[in-house]
Amino acid sequence: MDQPAKQAVENTETILKTPLGYLSISMSGSSLSSLSILGGKHRVQQSKTKLSSRTARQISDYFQNPKKKFDLPLALNGTKFQQRVWRALQKIPAGQTRTYGQLAKQLKTASQAVGNACRANPVPIIVPCHRVVSATGLGGYMGKTSGSKTNIKQWLLDHEQGQ
Repeated sequence: MDQPAKQAVENTETILKTPLGYLSISMSGSSLSSLSILGGKHRVQQSKTKLSSRTARQISDYFQNPKKKFDLPLALNGTKFQQRVWRALQKIPAGQTRTYGQLAKQLKTASQAVGNACRANPVPIIVPCHRVVSATGLGGYMGKTSGSKTNIKQWLLDHEQGQ
């Protein structure tokens, strides 16, 4: 395991086992700061704070019922533009998608800029960047255009559409 990934796991308050594999939840003060989908096997780490317990419960609820909305304080470090895109993503209802072009038109920017903001999203699933697709297909997820990351995106979309 490379050093940055190992460091991220060591600083994580909670590791959950989910249908996607293991997720790490990291807090910054009294807000959720990152959610990472981890590869491989990890030891489940129980929540240590009320907020991390609440986050774990809401994520578990989402996997039971994707229509459940997240209600968590977020500490999203990003540019003003990224924050604007992330707010727009949170308004896309579960079970629906938007294309990068549709979101770009709404935000008066370029499709590629929307894709770059999606790639930088520190809390996938909670800020649902998986709901943004290409005009010609699935599009990328977490910086990848094929493989396990796009399989996760497809799984999330299918899950939200009840398939």
